[in-house]
Amino acid sequence: MQNSNVWNILKNLLKVVITLGAIYWVSTKISFTELKDVLKGSNPLYLFLAFAAYCCSILMASSRLNSFFKAIQLKLTERYNLRLYQLGLLYNFFLPGGIGGDGYKIFFLKKTFHISRRQVLGAVFFDRLSGLWALTIVAGALVIFMPRLAIPNYITISVLFLGTISYLYILRTFFKQFLNNFIITHFKALAVQGFQTLSAIFILYALNFDGKFAPYLLIFMVSSLVAIIPSIGGGAGLREGAMVSLATYLQLDPHLGVIISIIFYIISLLVASSGIYYIFRPQGLGADKLPTAKEVEEEIDKDEE
Repeated sequence: MQNSNVWNILKNLLKVVITLGAIYWVSTKISFTELKDVLKGSNPLYLFLAFAAYCCSILMASSRLNSFFKAIQLKLTERYNLRLYQLGLLYNFFLPGGIGGDGYKIFFLKKTFHISRRQVLGAVFFDRLSGLWALTIVAGALVIFMPRLAIPNYITISVLFLGTISYLYILRTFFKQFLNNFIITHFKALAVQGFQTLSAIFILYALNFDGKFAPYLLIFMVSSLVAIIPSIGGGAGLREGAMVSLATYLQLDPHLGVIISIIFYIISLLVASSGIYYIFRPQGLGADKLPTAKEVEEEIDKDEE
């Protein structure tokens, strides 16, 4: 147990170092005065539409996860699952320790519905994997519209096709329970990424951008992969760092890339904050009180022993 506590402390310190390092590096590459001026001149209507599009992506993401839960015979109403999803979003930003929103949901569902942790973990894992698949498909489609990359279309299409076939083979061979709902879950996964791409488009319109959207949308999608790296504050600084690097590499405006990322981060934080309601009203999740982060960490430690 003592070794586990030491490891948790080291993981949290590493997250802090990564996040602060990313924020510092970004701060050396951009002009905050220019960022401030651009944000002041943004169009509030398009910012609202960007917010609405992101909300739609969250609704679809919650429904996608529930489809995976149904595959393991965990029957949750869409409304109840959305509430739990909101709490998970909040904890992805603010939960202390190395748990994250997914870890908290797994613990909560195991305790509340007396279902195997391995089953819930599998559903959550493939929910994330389907999202990664959809992100790759959308990014590949954007590559096709970027001749400056000089990547032949047949190569992009072949890679996407072979990746999808390999993914299907793994599901069919080892995880057949998730194959039955493949079409609906992965349609929802594409819809999630589609709405988030739409959100980025509205942000570009809000910033009065009149150039080619595809390059900025591509680096936006690719930078989403960076959010997987362990950090604090829901990936603060990491996506922005990726946007600066990719924009510089593709000879785009790094300031614009950072502004897109910052606005998207603020929108996602606002939506995630809706989960605060269930901290004060856990009855909405059918509980008298929510488990603490310490309880979740202790339970995870027991399962790993």
